[in-house]
Amino acid sequence: MPWYPHILHTIGNTPMVQLNRVTQSLPATVLAKVETFNPGHSTKDRMALKMIEEAERSGKLKPGGTIIEGTSGNTGMGLAIAAIVKGYKCIFTTTDKQSKEKVDALRALGAEVVVCPTNVEPEDPRSYYSVSSRLEREVPNSWKANQYDNLSNRQAHYESTGPEIWQQTDGRITHLVVGVGTGGTISGTARYLKEQNPAVQVWGIDTYGSVFKKYKETGEFDKNEIYPYITEGIGEDFLPQNVDFDLIDRFEKVTDRDAAIMTRRIAREEGIFAGNSAGSAVAGLLQLGGLLNKGDLVVVIFHDHGTRYLGKMFNDDWMRERGFLASPVRTAADCVAGHRHLPLLTAGIHQTLAEAVQKMLYYNVSQLPVVDGEMVVGAVTDHQLMGLLAGDEAGIRRRPVGEVMQPSFVCVAADTPVTQILPHFSSPAPAAAVLVDLGGGVLHIITRHDLMGQLS
Repeated sequence: MPWYPHILHTIGNTPMVQLNRVTQSLPATVLAKVETFNPGHSTKDRMALKMIEEAERSGKLKPGGTIIEGTSGNTGMGLAIAAIVKGYKCIFTTTDKQSKEKVDALRALGAEVVVCPTNVEPEDPRSYYSVSSRLEREVPNSWKANQYDNLSNRQAHYESTGPEIWQQTDGRITHLVVGVGTGGTISGTARYLKEQNPAVQVWGIDTYGSVFKKYKETGEFDKNEIYPYITEGIGEDFLPQNVDFDLIDRFEKVTDRDAAIMTRRIAREEGIFAGNSAGSAVAGLLQLGGLLNKGDLVVVIFHDHGTRYLGKMFNDDWMRERGFLASPVRTAADCVAGHRHLPLLTAGIHQTLAEAVQKMLYYNVSQLPVVDGEMVVGAVTDHQLMGLLAGDEAGIRRRPVGEVMQPSFVCVAADTPVTQILPHFSSPAPAAAVLVDLGGGVLHIITRHDLMGQLS
């Protein structure tokens, strides 16, 4: 039974998996290069190891040294894993837009993490780029990996990712689609593939708020293109040296919303639990689908793992807060969800008013449906009973509820939208409550308090 001497030997040789459902509208065959099979669950393991090895060879990284880097999380994971095996310490800077899961993972591997503000210029001393550079100056025996401008980044993909894709597709690849951040993955892979076949089309996926697409198309670095965005792992507000624009045939921008929704679709429709940049890449590919032909073979890089985004794209509340998911339709059943396990409180038609009042006081409720056997035949409310009981001249307390009850509360089906229930409580003669039929002969009661809970 074979084994590896340490975890770094498991980097690379990741599988290629055909996509079927999310790309069914396309005429081409689409394959995902699933980089989550690397030990750090991302493609960044490849270049992290390469950068460290090159720094060791050049003498920039010395035994017992400290690796410093600004990272969105995945490069940090690759560096941290290599550092553990090779005996280095790590200090990483990142931005406050990155998922908590990424930061927690880096700390779990023993790295020190400094979280910096996102919405500042790269040259601002508070930016994660600037802070990492300052730490390199201040920390003795340290080396900054500088994934954006360290050309070992793209060389790693030229030496590994490109050859793997060429071999796995038997040289049939026609298009490479990659989300662009540092530019190492797309540029290194593209260089190798275009050396084998210059006709291979390379499409870079960008995000709104990033400068790449306009720069490719016009040669202009336009600061007006820069604004905050949510998508992680792709796009930049500067031009990393690792981005070789001559190797990238075109860029396509994808919105935060489309990227997030596609990230979830990939998991639910393909069974591949990939991260946010994979969602961007597939969404961008669909937008460019009109440029594909039958017989084309497209490879999309799936950079990292979905576990890094559990608190974001895979969290329904997070998605709804940003308007990426429609709020669910609230129904009558939702109104009583918090107490539907409790029995419906009722007053029997033959019980006295005094008994009904005692039940209302004991359970702290303002109204009771009145039942005759199992059938709801009327209702009593605290407002009504207060008027009847004042003075008690006629011995009203001993009278049967059935003699003084009001008409029964309106009864609605369990799937009735809250918006259709609201008028019952806000009409000129507002109801004290509404009954909901939960099926199987089970009734429950919706109060004003229940309804307000769904409208808040």
